[in-house]
Amino acid sequence: MTPLKRRRGIFLFLMLFFAVVLSAQKMDPPVPEKNLTLDETLSRLGAELSWDPFFHSGVLSVSGHYAVFEAGNAGEEGFLLVDGRDLLWLPTPYLEKGVLWFPETLVVSLKGVLDAAFQEDRSRFRIAAIILDPGHGGKDTGAVGNHVIDGKPVRVVEKDITLKVARDIHARLTSAFPDKQILLTRDNDTYPTLENRVTIANSVSLKENEAILFISIHANASLNKHARGYEVWYLTPEYRRTLIDEEKYDDSAEIISIRNAMLEEEFTTESIMMAQFIMNRFNEQVGSLLPSRGIKAEEWFVVRNARMPSVLVELGFVTNEEDTRLMTNDIYLKNFSGAIYYGILDFVTMFERSGGFTTIP
Repeated sequence: MTPLKRRRGIFLFLMLFFAVVLSAQKMDPPVPEKNLTLDETLSRLGAELSWDPFFHSGVLSVSGHYAVFEAGNAGEEGFLLVDGRDLLWLPTPYLEKGVLWFPETLVVSLKGVLDAAFQEDRSRFRIAAIILDPGHGGKDTGAVGNHVIDGKPVRVVEKDITLKVARDIHARLTSAFPDKQILLTRDNDTYPTLENRVTIANSVSLKENEAILFISIHANASLNKHARGYEVWYLTPEYRRTLIDEEKYDDSAEIISIRNAMLEEEFTTESIMMAQFIMNRFNEQVGSLLPSRGIKAEEWFVVRNARMPSVLVELGFVTNEEDTRLMTNDIYLKNFSGAIYYGILDFVTMFERSGGFTTIP
């Protein structure tokens, strides 16, 4: 066969090939993209949506992971940013007569990325449990304040305030972290001893890649009726305690002592960071209403005996009329519980995103 005939043969073959492809495309038109409603999308992803109607942009949040998008026109493609690092090019959500629609391709792809992220989360160091300790209870009322506010006698009892705040935080954390143990040392007007509270915290079973937090909630009191404000305490760094279970190791006493000291330092660092996160949120939530007394160190029983990062929060002074006005108002009291909740959320997010700053040596 001559080169000319060979070229003609190849040309005819290609023409036939493209004709068959075009014919197949005409016979089998592409299946139109299926679109999901907002409710269907949120249900499939287990997500919540934050929507900006001015910029037509939104954030889908799922258990600490976030997907940012901008709505376009039907049939267009655009970028979806997941956790600030993964950039996906997908069919965009779009508005039609004020209703937001999500292409199924986007939802399926995003779910795959999120599932992979959750799998990675499970293998990394994580917070597995959070213990909330409402101070006092039962026969132990804690601090009590008596005032006349707006012409009416008001009696504020520490054990009632701490329980109300702890229950609110518990409900929020349970909703935010369905995969974590969110525990209360008491959930009604009972009196667990200080030893009972610590035992509850130290008895939680953890895996090798899991950690636990302890937050004790109190209200303050003073002979000085002008004393007021919120504060957060952590364990004095100089306080020495045993954190290592010596039976788990075959090391010498000297090496175990070093391991224990390292863990003490890590827990202290994390307790200070958690205290700072909570304090930052207090400044946001109630800082315009009452003063901050800062972050302080002390050897409180529950803090020094809990073998984990731990803090003790003082909401305000029941002996101060202005603080009492806030702590007996359900709206303002939610600001107090919100400050602790968001502070914990901030700490957990940073801890888990970093893979955990504490590893048991």
